Formats: sequence, C-alpha cells, structure tokens
Amino acid sequence: MLEVTDKQLVDQIKRGQQDAYQQLLQRQFPALSRYVQRMLGQPAETEDIVQEVFLRLWTQADRFDPKIAGVSTWLHRIAHNLCIDYFRKHNRLDFDSPPAELSGGIEPDAELEGTARSQSVKLALSALPERQRSAIILCHFQDLSNIEAATVLAVSVDALESLLARGRRKLRSILEDPTCS
Repeated sequence: MLEVTDKQLVDQIKRGQQDAYQQLLQRQFPALSRYVQRMLGQPAETEDIVQEVFLRLWTQADRFDPKIAGVSTWLHRIAHNLCIDYFRKHNRLDFDSPPAELSGGIEPDAELEGTARSQSVKLALSALPERQRSAIILCHFQDLSNIEAATVLAVSVDALESLLARGRRKLRSILEDPTCS
C-alpha cells in the first residue's frame, strides 16, 4: 500500500477530512514541537504555539502552495512566525525553566555532564539574535536543507548561510568563554 504524502493530506484537509488532519498532525507534531521548544525554551508556550500552528493548518490549509514550499517547510514557517510574534509580545524570552528530565539510561555522572553541556548550548543559543538562532535550529536540529530553512526565514540561501556563519561564530565564542561555564 502506498503511503499518502503530506501534500495529499493537506489537499484532503482542504476538503475537511479530519482523519487526514490527524494523520498529518501525528507526522509533523514531534518536529514542530522540538523546533518551537528550542526557540522558546518554555514548555507551556511551546504547546500553545504548536497548537496554534495546527489550528492554522486546519483553518488555512487553502493557503498552502506546493510551488513555494513543502508541507513541513510551510508549517515550520508558521511556527517561526508565531515564535517571532511571541518574542515581540514578551520582549524576548526567559530561560529559567528547569532542564529536561534525566533519561535514566545513562550513568549519573555522564548524564549530568551531558545535561550541563546541553544547558550550556541552550543558554548560548538563547543569547543569539532570533534569526541566527532560528537558522541554526532549522539546519542543525531540524535537519532542514538550506533551501528549506531559507524559505522558512523568508531570506535567500546566501543570507541564510550568512546567518549560519555569524551564529556559529557567536556560539563558539560564547561556549569558549570560561565565564559561561
């Protein structure tokens, strides 16, 4: 049996088919949640924004244009715009939320070291301007291609590569600064 593509699911959603909506939600929810969580660093707001993304999918599916972007890219763009709106409304963000739960599958010392390193990267990412942070998250954590990430950010591929280069340099300098450890 051939698997239905995301584009076909969006076409079905345009016709009001709830089962197609549920199927696309199951496919895309994990990646969008990770992206928004990395952008905001706050679980409660992450859930709200991801729910808004899927509400817009249901109510505005007719706005999807496969000539401009793929479904995942389109949904990431909606999520990105909602994150930027959140930053504007709240004058950036608060990274005082507790670290993610320990997995229990790794030795405690290694787990703590990994958690500390993860927290350092999270804090360093939070220090980047939103566009640089988003570019890095989209390309390095979400595995979007440069073309897809540029589409999400509404910039050229050259501009995206510039954002990535500046963001990486700033991350490196933040993480190498001994006062940040």
